Parts: sequence; structure tokens; C-alpha cells
Amino acid sequence: MHINKVEICGVNTAKLPVLTNAQMKKLFERIYQGDLTAREEFIRGNLRLVLSVIQRFNNRGEHVDDLFQVGCIGLIKAIDNFDLSHNVKFSTYAVPMIIGEIRRYLRDNNSIRVSRSLRDTAYKALQVRDQLISKNSKEPTVSDIAKELDIPREEVVFALDAIQDPISLFEPIYHDSGDAIFVMDQVSDEKSEDETWLESIALKDALRKLTGREKHILTLRFFEGRTQMEVADEIGISQAQVSRLEKTALKHMRKYV
Repeated sequence: MHINKVEICGVNTAKLPVLTNAQMKKLFERIYQGDLTAREEFIRGNLRLVLSVIQRFNNRGEHVDDLFQVGCIGLIKAIDNFDLSHNVKFSTYAVPMIIGEIRRYLRDNNSIRVSRSLRDTAYKALQVRDQLISKNSKEPTVSDIAKELDIPREEVVFALDAIQDPISLFEPIYHDSGDAIFVMDQVSDEKSEDETWLESIALKDALRKLTGREKHILTLRFFEGRTQMEVADEIGISQAQVSRLEKTALKHMRKYV
């Protein structure tokens, strides 16, 4: 997704205006009186807010124009439901609304198909969760939600699990001096060892070219299926260092394979 493109949905994002809090307050007063021109001006003055939100979803493979349009729907809903008397910044109220609208769009267009009934149950559960939080000022349990909906607890669990967004194995979860640690680095395989893979491509000679520490790390990682965190704990260095040493060793070995 080209998030830095200047024109999105026919809108030149480089020339979008920025409204001050005082300007927004005055526009809201006109909006409450039914002034459609003020409403359009307010929407345009907050499109940069939509742009900042959709950057959070730049790794989903969605077209930026589609996300921008969906984000604008969330922005309009926020404008229509915002209460100036609550003394809350509009952006504080609008950002969760925009994010929620985009997440609903991504769930409904997920390549992993979820039945309509299951998705409806999940959305009802989320609505009940929000209502219980507002009522009790604390996070409800799954049992609380199930009781409110009058359905088995297991149905709530299955429904909420079904609408969770899948995570890529290459999703970065930590950065250290420019070296990213990915989800796949946290996954160990207890059923399959990579000895056969290593032997099949004749890496024994390449392994001899490595230092003792590098060989030890690769042995733990690929022969014993350890995660980088487990390797780091065993040899007494940080996970980021393990990641760097592993990448360096593999790069070095490729020269001899």
C-alpha cells in the first residue's frame, strides 16, 4: 500500500487544511444548527486525521484509496455523534471511531471467510462488552457477556476468535538498532527437526566455516527447534544479538552452499 501517495480518492493530501481547536468549536456550533457547509468544511479539515490512522494498517495489503474512504465514513460517524459538552478533544473521540470502522471493513473483507451468524454474534458480544464497561467501569468476563446475551460461553469464545485478524509470520514485534525480530522467530517446531533439511543440501562444510558460537546458535535453532528467546536465555545474550548472529551465520554459509 503506497501510503505516501499525494492524491487519494481525488483528494490532494498535500494541500489539506488543518483546523485549530477554536475553529473546530465554531464549526461545530454551526453544524448543530444544520449548516451543511460547516459540516463539509469540518470533514475536510480533519482528513489528515484519517490519513494518520490508515498508516496503522499499511501492512494489510489493502488499497490505500479503499482504506481512506472507509476511514472517512468513521470520521463522519464521529462528527455526527460527537458531544461538544463533554469537553473532550475531537481527535480523541474520532480516532477510535475511525479505527473501528476500518477494522470492521477488514473483517468483512477477510479472505478467511466467517459465517454471517458467527460474525453477528461477535459484533453483539463487542457491543455488550462496551455497554458493560460503561455500566460497571471494568472489563467484563466472557461469562458476563454470555449471560447478557443468553448464549453459551463457548459460543462467545468461538465468535470472538473467528473475527480476529490473522497475523503474518513476518510481522515485526521488536526492533533493536534496526534489526527486527519477527513472529516467526518466536515460533518453535516441536514435531519437526531440520536435520534432514540441513543434510539434504550438504551444509556440513559450510558449518565448519562458522565460529563456535554461531554453530551453537544454529544447532539450537534448527536442530533442536528452539526459539530465539530460548537460545538467548541459554547462552546469556539478548534476543536481538541472537537474531543478528543467526542472520550473519546464515548469510556466511550461503557463500559455501
